[in-house]
Amino acid sequence: MKKIIVLVFAFYSFYSCDHVSNDEEYEKINWKERIATRNASDSLEVGKSYLSVYSQIYSYSQHKTYNLTAMVSMRNTSATDSLYLFKVDYYDTHGELLKTYFDQPVFVRPMETLDIVINEVDIAGGTGGNFIFDWKTPIGASEPVFEGVMTSTSGQQGLSFVTQAKRLD
Repeated sequence: MKKIIVLVFAFYSFYSCDHVSNDEEYEKINWKERIATRNASDSLEVGKSYLSVYSQIYSYSQHKTYNLTAMVSMRNTSATDSLYLFKVDYYDTHGELLKTYFDQPVFVRPMETLDIVINEVDIAGGTGGNFIFDWKTPIGASEPVFEGVMTSTSGQQGLSFVTQAKRLD
């Protein structure tokens, strides 16, 4: 009887490691609930940042790729002021626009982090995906931080690395 229990436990352990999440399991940001109502005449500092993300990386040669989950983290580093995102665009390796995430300015509360998750099976971005963030903060507020975290796990193998955005202006 003990052998059966051990075998069932071992089988369940292997099964749970191979579970692949579908896109519906990820929390989606409701951008419409985040539409900013700040007066356009308010004094805000303008910024634009570039972030590289990788849906795939090369393995062994340029002919074999390895898929990754990409998590884009948008962090408001101010403890007192909201961050305003005016545009977030996602481009593929060839510079083709894949997605614009919203069409009206949205807010990120003080010290809040918003995440965009690009599922491991979504390889549209390729080996050189890019995000451009157009943002504004109140004058004197700290700048936002944009990071990409790419991960993949398969069996006993794991891979992860981080990219950080560069301010363009």
